[in-house]
Amino acid sequence: MPRKQIAAIATASLAALTACSSSGGTSSASGSLVRADAARPIVGRADAGAASAAVNSFGVDVFHSVADQDEGDVVISPASLATVLTMLLPGAKGQTADQMAKALHTTMPADQFANALGSLDSATVQRGLADKADLQQFDTVWAQKGYGIQQPYLRTLASAFDAGVHETDFTNPENARQTINKTVADQTNGLIKELFGPGSMSADTRLVLTDALYLKATWATPFEKYRTSDKTFHLADGTTANVSTMGSGQDFAYAQGNGWQYAELPYQQDHLAMGIVLPAAGTFDKFRTALTADQITAMTSSATSVPVDLELPKFTFDTSRQLNGALQSLGMKSLFDPSSADLSAIPAKPGPLWVGAVVQKAHVAVDEDGTTAAAASGVTVIAGAAPGQPQQQAAEMHVDRPFLFLIRDTVTGQILFLGQVSDPRG
Repeated sequence: MPRKQIAAIATASLAALTACSSSGGTSSASGSLVRADAARPIVGRADAGAASAAVNSFGVDVFHSVADQDEGDVVISPASLATVLTMLLPGAKGQTADQMAKALHTTMPADQFANALGSLDSATVQRGLADKADLQQFDTVWAQKGYGIQQPYLRTLASAFDAGVHETDFTNPENARQTINKTVADQTNGLIKELFGPGSMSADTRLVLTDALYLKATWATPFEKYRTSDKTFHLADGTTANVSTMGSGQDFAYAQGNGWQYAELPYQQDHLAMGIVLPAAGTFDKFRTALTADQITAMTSSATSVPVDLELPKFTFDTSRQLNGALQSLGMKSLFDPSSADLSAIPAKPGPLWVGAVVQKAHVAVDEDGTTAAAASGVTVIAGAAPGQPQQQAAEMHVDRPFLFLIRDTVTGQILFLGQVSDPRG
């Protein structure tokens, strides 16, 4: 299957589409490949920049929808979720397409946006490879053997995401589910397991789209392990806990404003970085609720290199979420409504399709050496009715209370991961 090695994030995305009737077939999930002949387009800087801004705005919107309902640790992958929805977008028409585009913050035609996002991902891949970060991206489509797909849609999958369609047999849904889940697990080095749970596929399944990413990146300057020690962390509920906390006094890109501090920790070669956002004590919920993509851009663009007395907890956690409600709150209502969803640009033969579920699983681990991260996003689609600065005084940034983090491409600004840490113990 198509494989792109990208530099410094890990996410896996899947979209499963199911139709009312099933056709026979005995091909396995790794069966023959159907692929359109389409060259990768040249995408201008303006389109790539607009796609990056769109992904970031969409990602912050989704983060709010998730984090505002969860006081615990949260991580999402804007890049993964945006990619899997953008793989679906050229198959949508009418109100469904309009609502998806609006939620994704794009006014480009669907094919143009898909090509721009695919190009953005590819550029990140190339920088990651040059930086020697272990980043892998796989874009794959699975379809029931004999299920016809329109050529324009196939061409967009090929041109934008370098993806063809692997024929499989959803008349044995449990075998297909296990095969797809194993593929995602393999593509994320075992970090994302069971993206689709038992019973999530049936003999009516017709199409599954997957985008799997895995990241293992090393800090440009690793934290010295002898400086790691247990320190007090102030939890959101007012209690405290002793957590393993790393220390560093090196130069970082740093900015501060009214009620916040920001420090950026670069990975090797500086093309990817983790940003840490520390709101003032007692203001975390208020700050997070008001956070915007423009505010993140202002933080990152205003940061300058200064010595920083940084203390940062080590943290590792996994999350698993259904995102139907979050996306509906952003305006993607028609997509989930059997009576109004329009995905008619996908099947060769007419038939109603609507999205049953959108899910994402993610993993992040941060220690003295660097970051390992992975994510998988899944969409099931069902047919028919519902069932060099002068020396400056060192800044002090002791991350001893709930904080936000992001992993971004420092060249394009695209946010690959966005999350919050309420309790570093996981």
